Amino acid sequence: MEDLFQKSYLKISRTPVKFQRYLGELIDWSSRLIGIKGARGAGKTTLMLQYAKQNLPLNHETLYTSLDSLYFTANTLVGLAERFAVQGGKYLLLDEVHRYPNWSQEIKNIYDDLPELQIIFTGSSIVHINQAKGDLSRRAVMYELNGLSFREYLNFSQGSNFQKIGFEELLHNHSQLALAWISEMKPIPHFYKYMEFGHYPYFIENEQLYPQKLAETIALAITVDLPSFHEISYSSVEKIRLLLHIIAESVPFKPNISKLSERIGISRNSLVLFLRYLEDMKIIRGLYPDTKGIGILQKPEKIYLHHPNLQYALSSENSNIGNARESFFINQLSTLSPVAYAAEGDFLFKGYTFEVGGKNKSSKQVKHLEKYFVAADEIEVGHAHKIPLWMFGMLY
Repeated sequence: MEDLFQKSYLKISRTPVKFQRYLGELIDWSSRLIGIKGARGAGKTTLMLQYAKQNLPLNHETLYTSLDSLYFTANTLVGLAERFAVQGGKYLLLDEVHRYPNWSQEIKNIYDDLPELQIIFTGSSIVHINQAKGDLSRRAVMYELNGLSFREYLNFSQGSNFQKIGFEELLHNHSQLALAWISEMKPIPHFYKYMEFGHYPYFIENEQLYPQKLAETIALAITVDLPSFHEISYSSVEKIRLLLHIIAESVPFKPNISKLSERIGISRNSLVLFLRYLEDMKIIRGLYPDTKGIGILQKPEKIYLHHPNLQYALSSENSNIGNARESFFINQLSTLSPVAYAAEGDFLFKGYTFEVGGKNKSSKQVKHLEKYFVAADEIEVGHAHKIPLWMFGMLY
């Protein structure tokens, strides 16, 4: 356990705190059991360590460990927590909980039996707390960390300090906001860079290798993270990889479930389930006509890649700016609330209909509707019902 403390001290002390994600200010850090989930590479570990560095004592009261550590090949999580509490521990930070077979049951036991401990844990975006083996749904306060918004990308890469705006403020005051922002930067060149490699913080390490690293991260999520949550065979993993390949070459598209399941060689129910797995891992996004009461076996009306970076990483030969624009729009707004499929126009969001396109995109298809807007690329400033697409990246 001494070795765990030494690694914990070094890990926390070396964590940079200059740039911090949006979620940090939304979490109620006073809760006794806090869960942070999200896709691989989103920055969950850094978020937790930043909080520890800035708010917790760097001594025997605080312990960080990852549950994929070799320590847990011969020791249990409950045993570690009990020893930590006996030694005066108060704050137990657990990373990668999904890599530990019985994580939910043991965290429940720790929560119930050691009330002196506060537990903060991170896990894959696949985590569904109400479906886990241990009943944590009434105990844990769960948060989800999404990828970088365009605003966060600017602040991280340019050292700027742009503040987020509200959705209604964007709709009704976008021209004035845009004029203020473009006096400080030229948004369009940064926007196109963001579309290609700005969704996850590790772009800062090497922009050229980002697509390769993103593709490798996706492969790990499918082959390592997914089987740790669901009892699926190796052959099922390979079917999911094939399904993703087909999707990446075709998005956005309306799925024909019968033809797609026949092509892959699986049943209809298995196909819809595999689509849901890819959605949970933040690799694809299904668009549904009604965002309320989406059933586990309900097929989406349309399928997109989860964010535009994936288009360049998984299907560079099929990269299409129109697809990327729509993927960006859905991705940024979905952090606030679900985006729905629209019978007229492209998308429905909070009672508004949106069309997404280039600078010449008109509103003729939706202007007969009472509440509509056009999200247009390639413009710095909009007017009335036409809003620059990049501005939808300033909402979180």
